[in-house]
Amino acid sequence: MFMGEPATAVQIFRPSPWALAHATFYGDETASATMGGACGYGNLFQNGYGTDTVALSSTLFNNGYSCGTCYQIKCYQSGACYRNVPFVTVTATNLCPPNWSEASDNGGWCNPPRAHFDMSKPVFMKFAQWKAGIVPVMYRRVPCGRKGGIRFSLQGNGYWLLVYVMNVGGGGDISSMLVKGSRTNWIKMSHNWGASYQAFATLGGQTLSFRITSYTNKQTIYAWNVAPSNWNIGLTYSANVNFH
Repeated sequence: MFMGEPATAVQIFRPSPWALAHATFYGDETASATMGGACGYGNLFQNGYGTDTVALSSTLFNNGYSCGTCYQIKCYQSGACYRNVPFVTVTATNLCPPNWSEASDNGGWCNPPRAHFDMSKPVFMKFAQWKAGIVPVMYRRVPCGRKGGIRFSLQGNGYWLLVYVMNVGGGGDISSMLVKGSRTNWIKMSHNWGASYQAFATLGGQTLSFRITSYTNKQTIYAWNVAPSNWNIGLTYSANVNFH
């Protein structure tokens, strides 16, 4: 227990009920088209997400607050389904934008208010024949099983800190974040986009700590002294805490 950290009971994220949707795929077998993405996770291989990823329709994406959430998805009542695969587990890393030039039931699959999953081709191929193009699915939110602590990738400049938050366990999502330099009080960060938060503050030469609140269950955890005083833009620092 760190000094100044309130004692809290560990909250466990529980799966949601199953619901109906549809799934398509984008890109090819290399999943190169999934790199980067609206959540800002960059290289998904380097950052631990791999190819088991999905782009969410805007209804599910929730302005980026759903970045990092995890889903079990099972192919449902289609001849293209592989019967021996009960489900696949994916992480939301991207946005599938609306296509208003197409009807919602004929090409505009990600148009609101549809719940839709545009999967990487490798993960789609795990549970269905890719030539089907689109399959009905059942899906549910599940806890994200992450190894190690939350990771913070630092961008910005001397007066502006932009933090991409990765490897979040539990619900996988974040509703708010604060940063504290070793010579400052807690500074509220604003949601930039995707999984990034920003603070307009001069924090160079200070050890950085973060206070993170889960979007799903509102649990708050403290990541003390994550980045040393000689931290640098472009580097990623790991905490020793995570949600469950």
